[in-house]
Amino acid sequence: MKNQKKTFNSNLIITPNPSDKKLTQSVKGKNELGEKIDLSVVTEKALTIYLNSQEIVTTMTLGDMPKELAVGYLLNQNMLQYNDYINEIEYDEDLEVVIVRTQRKTNYEEKLSKKIRTSGCAVGTVYGDMMERFSDIKLNQSARVKSSWMIKISQNIMNIPSLYLKAGAIHGCALTFKDNIIAYVEDVGRHNAVDKIAGWMFLNNITGQDKIFYTTGRLTSEMVIKTVQMEIPILLSRSGFTESGVSLARDSSLTLIGRMKGKRFIILSGENRVVYD
Repeated sequence: MKNQKKTFNSNLIITPNPSDKKLTQSVKGKNELGEKIDLSVVTEKALTIYLNSQEIVTTMTLGDMPKELAVGYLLNQNMLQYNDYINEIEYDEDLEVVIVRTQRKTNYEEKLSKKIRTSGCAVGTVYGDMMERFSDIKLNQSARVKSSWMIKISQNIMNIPSLYLKAGAIHGCALTFKDNIIAYVEDVGRHNAVDKIAGWMFLNNITGQDKIFYTTGRLTSEMVIKTVQMEIPILLSRSGFTESGVSLARDSSLTLIGRMKGKRFIILSGENRVVYD
């Protein structure tokens, strides 16, 4: 975990696997004409995350990338530090448990008492001191995003085979280098999708300083906080904004761009990084 941070490497691309039978289930129903239909719906499974011997949280998730999700969640809650050495990550599919074991001894009993429900779907939960690193992070001011990149990113994401196209009821997040999509993941909760990418970046020593983050979900305070904690300077979405999200983006100098549709978009923070081409 202490290796030099990497930039883009095409061998590290990850995308959803719509053909994975564990991620969807066929159910029978009827349509508006009373006709019998078979419909694919996404699965929703409980996953309990442990840090060493301490149970941290149980979240409802799609079921793929459990190790990356656990590591990303712990990072974004400031329970796992970026200089921590992970000895082992154990996943028991039958018990629906992930255990992240670190060299550093940990105890977050007091922190766990400060639980806050978020606007995230699939039972989003953060803790009261999630902001403890936020104000100390300095985002890359030289990072840029071209308007042509935003158009290409949106188009390319629509062409990626996805569970959304197969079954709907799901959120997606992408990590890009310029207009190249490095990783695209999905989950029933948008916060889970973010955590999967955060965990994947950490485990593969990928830096966020020269990257762009894309989400299909709303630009909420939680989305902004997690993007900043990944040290990614630019956040894009096809959806809209919340007041808290905009305020935090401005406080952290994060470039915040939403309502992306075709060639249209709205910038509410960090316009200095946008190149109109």
